[in-house]
Amino acid sequence: MIGDTLRKQREALKQSDRSYSLRQVAQRVGIEPAYLSKIERGTVPPPGEETLKKLADELNLDTDVLLALAGKISSDLQEIIRKRSKLFAELIRQLKEAPDHAVLSIVREVSDGDW
Repeated sequence: MIGDTLRKQREALKQSDRSYSLRQVAQRVGIEPAYLSKIERGTVPPPGEETLKKLADELNLDTDVLLALAGKISSDLQEIIRKRSKLFAELIRQLKEAPDHAVLSIVREVSDGDW
């Protein structure tokens, strides 16, 4: 799934900018083109957090979404969760079935500091 997302986004960007070839993207991210090809085809496990962050930046993708597609959570979020693991576990479980608008409402309330 992550490979499909990466390939589709890279190819979409390549339509208007030829610098998004597999070889050029791999070079800018600092990996071998063959490795990027394997990631896109799903023949290797997803790369580590740093490589995924670089790919997200390069391809204009949301880093957290890309990490989630790879079955990972960013190290900064892991640290936040570790500090109050019981509270965050309960919050996530409670929000699991909540509609998006309810979750967005909570995010806005917290962001505004109006609680």
